[in-house]
Amino acid sequence: MTPTTKTARHAQIRELISRSSVRSQAELAQRLADAGVTVTQGTLSRDLEEIGAARVRGAQGSLIYAVPSDGHDRELQADQTEAMMTARLIALCKDLLVSAEPSANLVILRTPPGAAQFLASAVDHAGLHEVLGCIAGDDTIMVVTTSPTGGAAVADRFTGFAEGRS
Repeated sequence: MTPTTKTARHAQIRELISRSSVRSQAELAQRLADAGVTVTQGTLSRDLEEIGAARVRGAQGSLIYAVPSDGHDRELQADQTEAMMTARLIALCKDLLVSAEPSANLVILRTPPGAAQFLASAVDHAGLHEVLGCIAGDDTIMVVTTSPTGGAAVADRFTGFAEGRS
């Protein structure tokens, strides 16, 4: 269940823009309404400005909204497919994942010092259906799976990502 806070609304807007082509504020407002979030045009306009959204030329040549990516480069992202986000996660796992240990519905991922939050953000944005969410410290990430016994399978998946398998 998602709260109806400004922060939750901003996260939903970022998600919609980065996962699919959004051509107008009216289209975005409709997609938000479909997700159960009612917003006025004025509020939506302010939200887009606050999250740094901009209109860019999409792959088909039309103008679509894009939002800044995570990380230091802050490049604008638009229409990111699940495959693209998973490919990014695989690349990061190859570089950053030290180990993946399962326990019931949990997986503990280890990274080099300072890298856990960056990798956790990629896990969150990859939209893996078997992952409910994760919490990151400095060099450790706790991943919670949707299945009560899903830890082993998810740990194997992350290990596969680090080894270049998807």
